[in-house]
Amino acid sequence: MDLSFFTMPLHPVGKPVAQSIKEDREAFILADSLGFKEGYCGEHTTDLAENITSTVAFMASLAYETKNIRLGTGTVNLPNSHPARVAAEISMLDHMTEGRLNFGISPGGLLSDSEIFGNLDKDRNAMFLECINMVLDIWAGEAPYNLKGDYFEVSTERTMLPDIGQGSIIKPYQDPHPPIVGTVVAPFSKGVTAMAARGWEPISANFLLPKWVKTHWPNYAEGCELGGRAAEAANWRIAKNICVADDMKTAKQYARGENSPYVLYYRQLLTKLKDSGRLNLFKEDQEMSDDEVTLDYVLDRLVIHGDASSVADQVLAFREEVGDFGHLVYAGHDWTDYELGRKSMILTAEKVMPIINDAIKS
Repeated sequence: MDLSFFTMPLHPVGKPVAQSIKEDREAFILADSLGFKEGYCGEHTTDLAENITSTVAFMASLAYETKNIRLGTGTVNLPNSHPARVAAEISMLDHMTEGRLNFGISPGGLLSDSEIFGNLDKDRNAMFLECINMVLDIWAGEAPYNLKGDYFEVSTERTMLPDIGQGSIIKPYQDPHPPIVGTVVAPFSKGVTAMAARGWEPISANFLLPKWVKTHWPNYAEGCELGGRAAEAANWRIAKNICVADDMKTAKQYARGENSPYVLYYRQLLTKLKDSGRLNLFKEDQEMSDDEVTLDYVLDRLVIHGDASSVADQVLAFREEVGDFGHLVYAGHDWTDYELGRKSMILTAEKVMPIINDAIKS
């Protein structure tokens, strides 16, 4: 099992933005030094807590600071982006990383972002599909472009100057393009089937209950079959909230205490999902009332914490429940305590993963 990294990221409102971004960058540089396989970062435009506004810009800041880790947009929210801009920026970033790029995409889930970009009342899934299809058409085709859809248009026919290169978008470094990865955020997701059929790979979200994560594999396998390829557990990425410390007491305090960044994360997420009518994601029984979905109920089920041995046991128990998968994706949280935040990543890489992989081999 490989170890990867994904962060939205989410910070306390009022924390200096410069400090938050600096620490987020340090987390990726640390992950690279520890041998994390991949690292993804999300983006939101209208959220003071999630203050990375461009995953492409953030990843560009890491292109020459990292050496081995594959950097991933996690994700580019396509309905809020023009396909020509996406195609051009992802191509540039792919060259900057010399092919160490995964292209993470999604329809975007923050409603205030949808409102500010004017698509709150539009079919964002349709916009998502049109945008990614145009991006792929740009990469596969040649200028001058002439793409017209219900939401976007791409053309350089009137201004093309081929002798000097004007009117063309650069091709990606990777041929034909960076691997495409999508986050899966719903139980029994049909989206994962559609992604797999197109050769894309899934990341199951860190805020899904294990029983809902388990539903992703059959749909992924179905999609792979439709796409004429084998479903490989090595390609399934699952994000988990993990807090590791030298001892159980310290881990519990950092994972569940009053100033815990994990508590902050789920308090924020619980508020957002309740406001958007999506608390069903947290319900093991869909007959539960919303009032039963308390913060403690969510934390009990979604945050793994303890010393290295205990965390390894919990991850292995989770694997027994959901099935085999290839990437344990460590969900990044605010470094409320700088040393404990770093230490958790270090212990996961150096202590937890060897225990897990020894157990899997045996």
